[in-house]
Amino acid sequence: MNWQDLGVGLALLLVFEGILPFISPILLKKTYATITQMADHSLRLMGLCSMLLGTFLLYWVR
Repeated sequence: MNWQDLGVGLALLLVFEGILPFISPILLKKTYATITQMADHSLRLMGLCSMLLGTFLLYWVR
């Protein structure tokens, strides 16, 4: 892995993160309101699942 790969990954992250606010800011606000009501345990579980899925996808792509 080199610095260029890391830069590409971060750029793609920013593109994907910007899609929902660009398309539907109202939905983003509702989603954030829902997230703030969730229990910490649920958020941690979602974060763990996201990390595991990302690791699997990275391994699969590489």
